Amino acid sequence: MTLAGSTPLLIALVGVALLFDLLNGLHDAANSIATIVSTRVLKPRYAVIWAAFFNFVAFAVFGLHVAKTIGAGIINIHIVDDQLIFGALMGAIIWNIVTWIAGLPSSSSHALVGGLLGAGLAKVGLDAVVWAGVTKTVAAIVLSPVVGFGLALLLVLAVSWICVRQAPMRVDRTFRGLQFVSASLYSLGHGGNDAQKTMGVIAVLLYAHGRLHGAFHVPLWVVLSCQGAMALGTLLGGWRIVHTMGSKITRLSPMQGFCAETGGAITLFMATYMGIPVSTTHTITGAIMGVGAARRTSAVRWGVAKSIVVAWVLTMPAAGLIAAAFYYLATLAG
Repeated sequence: MTLAGSTPLLIALVGVALLFDLLNGLHDAANSIATIVSTRVLKPRYAVIWAAFFNFVAFAVFGLHVAKTIGAGIINIHIVDDQLIFGALMGAIIWNIVTWIAGLPSSSSHALVGGLLGAGLAKVGLDAVVWAGVTKTVAAIVLSPVVGFGLALLLVLAVSWICVRQAPMRVDRTFRGLQFVSASLYSLGHGGNDAQKTMGVIAVLLYAHGRLHGAFHVPLWVVLSCQGAMALGTLLGGWRIVHTMGSKITRLSPMQGFCAETGGAITLFMATYMGIPVSTTHTITGAIMGVGAARRTSAVRWGVAKSIVVAWVLTMPAAGLIAAAFYYLATLAG
């Protein structure tokens, strides 16, 4: 455990955690706005403002179940110290930057989980792992895009059947309006699930420094700081990944964009209420592929989808290895 008196170091680590949250918003801005931008319902500069607002207010809608999973359900809370948290955050941040430069929509969430596991394993080995939380998170790697795919596919088939007798221009106009609702819901789900992960990291760091006592909880200032950092990151945008998500996987109409966002939002809402730290990237990618596949399987650019899957598979081990290296460096420096 870190001594309670090291206030400057604690402040610095909280700053690094908020930097990760800002990069998370930057990296995952595409998840919230790619479909509404690619369908030309909103211009990019307005779409990021729209998404950032709903990212921020998400804390008023959801509980803090995901924060508790990250803070106390991935690695043993009793082994946490400054070096471990520093290593975990650096692993996640560096992997996010690498994939952002490459334009690959990998998961910030699983980069953070991989970072925590890598630093924890480097410190004490397998005793660091809380298997129940890790199993739940790893299962979500597979389930969240599958559920997003299935829900979006069902929605687009149902909506197509309902609108079969309506004029295409009327359908297009209707769903241009409805996309404001679906994009809002998805941004709300994104802010509710993703910002809580950094809240969990800061809360466990405060416990390690003796600044919090009793049952695991997240102070309000931590909640507001994390939501604000994520909203700011979303405002800055992640245009490389927006392009990949919005047009390279499949081309979308407003109706398809609505179905993808709604299917993804339902998936995120369910996961957040169950305390599962899912990947918003995985979820919206699966949903976009679902609406593309509803049209015809050739409408999905499976080569691009394959490269995204490769990034998913690499994320946790790559972030974990980087985190372990930074943990050792921090230990040597200390």
